[in-house]
Amino acid sequence: MDNKKKLEGVTRRGFIRTMGISGMAATALSIPGPVGAQTPTAGQAAAMPKRKLGKTGAEVSILCLGGMFDTINNQLLLRQALNWGVTYWDSAEAYGNGLGEEGFGRFFTRYPQTRKNIFLVTKFRPSPPDKLSEALDKGLKRLCTDYVDAFFTHGIGDFNQIAGVRDWAEQMKKAGKIKFFGFSTHANMEDCLLAAAKSGWIDTVMFSYNFRLMNSQKMKEAIDASVQAGIGLTSFKAQAGGQVKPDSEAEFKLLQKFLDKGFTDKQAKLKAVWENPNIASICSQMPNLAYLSANVAAARDLTALSKSDFEALERFAYETRSGYCAGCGRICQAAVGGKIPVNDVMRCLMYYRDYGDRELARDVFAGLPEAARSHLTKVDYSKAERACPQGLAIAELMAEASQLLA
Repeated sequence: MDNKKKLEGVTRRGFIRTMGISGMAATALSIPGPVGAQTPTAGQAAAMPKRKLGKTGAEVSILCLGGMFDTINNQLLLRQALNWGVTYWDSAEAYGNGLGEEGFGRFFTRYPQTRKNIFLVTKFRPSPPDKLSEALDKGLKRLCTDYVDAFFTHGIGDFNQIAGVRDWAEQMKKAGKIKFFGFSTHANMEDCLLAAAKSGWIDTVMFSYNFRLMNSQKMKEAIDASVQAGIGLTSFKAQAGGQVKPDSEAEFKLLQKFLDKGFTDKQAKLKAVWENPNIASICSQMPNLAYLSANVAAARDLTALSKSDFEALERFAYETRSGYCAGCGRICQAAVGGKIPVNDVMRCLMYYRDYGDRELARDVFAGLPEAARSHLTKVDYSKAERACPQGLAIAELMAEASQLLA
């Protein structure tokens, strides 16, 4: 029975629930189903592809295991990720206050021979060099390793936040504690990338990049400049707001289109990013074997998206733009006089609503300045709403965040 016949007589919400449950079951149990949803096997598709990470020369798997989950109690998942070729692992001090790193460290202690096969990353918030040295040493101890392949200053929104650590990064490289240095960014990504390209000393960057952001001219220019500078690029937030929900005709049509081709909407979004050869890898949070196997299947499947597929994603992005924060934080923060980090609050809402990770959302929110958290509903957002390129209802969203995340 083809997918169109299956749709007959089924409500949109019921269809999504059915596909979500049966799709995950098929993944976990290796039940034959759509190609994109099967558990990977040796003969199903190509081995996990790898790409070079800019001028570093390192080859990394195009799928990166994001360590923002309970890695301590998911050692089997870590082993399976390695078995399936996911050899790029990402962590951060902020993930569980170091527990994410400890989970990786526990794995390396149990399987010490695997460390050399993993491209390992950890990240720390912007800090003075002496604080970074102390934090790095503690991180290496938690990771049970003498070095990380890449060290990132985490979550910057302005390149000036790391301007003072260039000498420190070179010292850490000479000491053998890090191989490469870079940063991650959720806000003002294009400006950060352009500044990094001009600086000449950044090895690699993790940044928000997805089907909603890839078509802007400034993003294209920022990526081109980064490639010219030899910067290795890793994408995160590739889902751009999480799973498609059948709340509108646009969403339902998009979902149906990709299901007809044998992909879920999530797999299609990943493949859209991989179509850009300048993106070395996608960092994805995969907290269970169902997510891991579905993403690995998408990475190993060699089917390319068509022109019409990209047009469908671009059309969907335009029609639903008012529900997604594009990360241009300078615009809204300037409009509220710097009082509220609107972009960061929106990221917390995304974790809560779209990713379903309420604990993470509240943890990140709790890390924002207390003055900002307590004044979310006391600021006039009218100017910010007029300036927002996405047309977000910022006042309404900040009020929602105040209720959900406090």
